[in-house]
Amino acid sequence: MTHTNGRRRVVVTGQGVVTPLGTGVDKFWAALKNGECGIRQVKSFSTEDLYITIAGEVPDFDPKERLQSKPLLLADKYSQYAGCAAQEAVDMSKLEVPFKENKRATHPLTLLKAIGSSASAHVSIEYSIKGPTFGVVSACSTATHAIGLTYRMIREGLVDLGIAGAAEASLNWGATRAWQAMRVLSPDGLWPFAKRRNGTVLAEGAGILMLEEFERAKTRGAPILAEVMGYGMTADAADMVNPSIDGASMAMQQALDDAALAPSDIDYVNAHGTATAVNDVNETRAIKRVFGNAANKLSISSTKSMHGHCLGAGGGIEAVAAVKAIREGFIPPTVGLDEPDPECDLDYTPNVGKKRDVSYAMSNSFAFGGLNAVLVFGPALA
Repeated sequence: MTHTNGRRRVVVTGQGVVTPLGTGVDKFWAALKNGECGIRQVKSFSTEDLYITIAGEVPDFDPKERLQSKPLLLADKYSQYAGCAAQEAVDMSKLEVPFKENKRATHPLTLLKAIGSSASAHVSIEYSIKGPTFGVVSACSTATHAIGLTYRMIREGLVDLGIAGAAEASLNWGATRAWQAMRVLSPDGLWPFAKRRNGTVLAEGAGILMLEEFERAKTRGAPILAEVMGYGMTADAADMVNPSIDGASMAMQQALDDAALAPSDIDYVNAHGTATAVNDVNETRAIKRVFGNAANKLSISSTKSMHGHCLGAGGGIEAVAAVKAIREGFIPPTVGLDEPDPECDLDYTPNVGKKRDVSYAMSNSFAFGGLNAVLVFGPALA
């Protein structure tokens, strides 16, 4: 069965994450449900001469335990996170792939660590992927763009399946100092939509989805976790740092139109929710513009309040949370939301998650530079 307009349907058959709340989807989701926070004092580098000393560091990642591949063991942490999350997504999808055992170890500089496409190249090599393979770069919208573009390639018949998402491993003294200079980081914590919010918190990790054409997945008996219903992408063309209401609302509307859904069909929005002064107010206004009266019936949360701002990987990790919300009928909370900003007056699921039937979920990513990407997920009905 295809959509009425003849498009091929695209489903999620596997997911994988590396996050400050733990590695693996089950561990990550359990922590989200419990409202746990993975933002802590930095341990991996010296914070001398920094006033920002907190971050969302991945706590439980030993590459020797997590990775089967010698080339990945020699790779940089960014590629290792991607490889680990991809491995979980592939395993979950029960896809039989020609994984090459006993491959000769590649010199770690073969794929220069600075190249943004090195993670996708490593994953391609691991799973003998010979179709379109490339790195997407759009700051904090990277993973969402990657998932959306892969969805479009499958939908339009270019490929039958794909591994999509992003990884980030940029926590170090230099990067923190550079971000600190922009005055967008909080020294205390990440409290989206709260009156007391005072900035975002850098984090690291990876979020990967295995996407597949519906009939193919059904035929091989794959676990079908959700359907990718719609995708929107826009640019503000306005400011490198301050987000616009127009760009965000247009991306959300595009995703709804692509999914052929009304605003009232959406039950949950995983907000971009960075806890910067401008983002949270503008995202709230954009949601109200798109959803109208239906905005008051939405459940919204920013899971960044628990796992931090994983930059390029954030949209992948948050897409996993959106799919889990649909499958388990549970809205993860926005922690640290004691007193809301008066201008942020929607239901952000403060502090404690709740049960709610979720048919359709939206995941927002609004990046520096005004680069916006939005995904809509739903149940994969026969």
